[in-house]
Amino acid sequence: MSQNEPTGIQPDRRRTKIVATLGPASSDAAMIRVLAEAGANVFRLNFSHGSHEDHAARHDAIRDVEAQIGRPIAILADLQGPKLRVGPFANGRIMLQPGQSFRLDLDHALGDEKRVRLPHPEIIEAATVGSHLLLDDGKLRLRVTGRGPTHLDTEVEIGGALSDRKGVNVPEVVLPIPALTEKDRADLDFALSLGVDYVALSFVQRAEDVIEAREIVGDRAWLMVKLEKPQAMAELDAILAHTDAVMVARGDLGVELPPEEVPVAQKRIINAARSLGKPVVVATQMLESMITSPTPTRAEVSDVANAVYDGADAVMLSAESAAGQYAREAVQTMARVLARVERDDDWRAHLHAVHPARPAGTPDAIAGAAWHLARTLPAAAIAVYTQSGKGVLRIARERPLCPVLALTPHDELARRLVLVWGVHAQSVGQEAPVSGIEDVVEQASELARADGIAKPGEQIVITAGLPFAHAGTTNTLRVAPV
Repeated sequence: MSQNEPTGIQPDRRRTKIVATLGPASSDAAMIRVLAEAGANVFRLNFSHGSHEDHAARHDAIRDVEAQIGRPIAILADLQGPKLRVGPFANGRIMLQPGQSFRLDLDHALGDEKRVRLPHPEIIEAATVGSHLLLDDGKLRLRVTGRGPTHLDTEVEIGGALSDRKGVNVPEVVLPIPALTEKDRADLDFALSLGVDYVALSFVQRAEDVIEAREIVGDRAWLMVKLEKPQAMAELDAILAHTDAVMVARGDLGVELPPEEVPVAQKRIINAARSLGKPVVVATQMLESMITSPTPTRAEVSDVANAVYDGADAVMLSAESAAGQYAREAVQTMARVLARVERDDDWRAHLHAVHPARPAGTPDAIAGAAWHLARTLPAAAIAVYTQSGKGVLRIARERPLCPVLALTPHDELARRLVLVWGVHAQSVGQEAPVSGIEDVVEQASELARADGIAKPGEQIVITAGLPFAHAGTTNTLRVAPV
């Protein structure tokens, strides 16, 4: 992926990125290339499904495709997290009627119409009279009317069919359950050995969950928290302080919050993440009808568009690309929607009008000056030479309309930056070391010209840190002709 290698497919001019989940419908290298050519920037490995061998094969296929097309591709390993479920029933399923009593307990006996095993003593310990339990993705709702050391007595408020091992959500209680299970720890160790670029942490409730994962991951990958618990929203600022990126995981969040609260939470998370310069992904059911249909609903298209208007760095496909019949079409549709919104004059005006407050300090002042300068000239691109990615994140937070070229000597960092809004990342390799600002100017000009981002004679704005090879020291701003 060095600067001297052919870039193959031209970089997408979209600022908002696409995350595509891999699965049975998209596992081989040929299909992965199809999705990359359709517009996928990041591929998600969902560790809730598949074996380590499956994920290793997909990881290798992604890296093969990356080499073929000549641009970095990011890989996200999404950990399953703790799964809370009821036990099995003697007849496989029961019907719960509104108003009836129903017990959840630690007894290993098969369930019936009166009770079922709840193999999570943490829930029994934490729940109180009046707490609600949501079963089967929120389709059924129980209210706790009594409790003992080994059981919860409940009244059914919303009934329906309940079958073996359906999920349990406890929206009103902070559960004393770690975000990393033993399975997660094994999966995390394996994913890091593969060299994934991001690790997504599920079931985050508090900052301590993130700190624990950070101690394990270190700098081997960037950490992404999935915000899917109301308890996490109460500690949003503390959680964001310890993570590198954020996912608005609207699946479980939509179960545990009232539906009307989810859009509000989404906007709050995006605004908070952007203010910190941390990439944020909006996920779940974005084009869900395209699992079985070649075209989306109008509501789904509006949902994707609204994520762009909100300022998300990326939007994600789940089952649409992992198991759907129209994986390529889903990516293509998402890419068209993103591109259309980004041509909208109102969207552009909003970008110019809304800027998060900048922290005091030279690097953030340089980022703000680069945005103003690129807009005033106007510049064809803002180029950032970076060792750590921090300078790129600061520029992306400003949301410039021109492309942000991220030049780095590290392949791993180039891949991580692929997720970031508006960024075209490229590893410039170790064979052409940078020793001064003139080297940065030369490499940025060559890359901008080679990728069709700038024409000869156009100007680019360049930021870097002096002295070189010191991460986090952005202090230099330069305008140069291509």
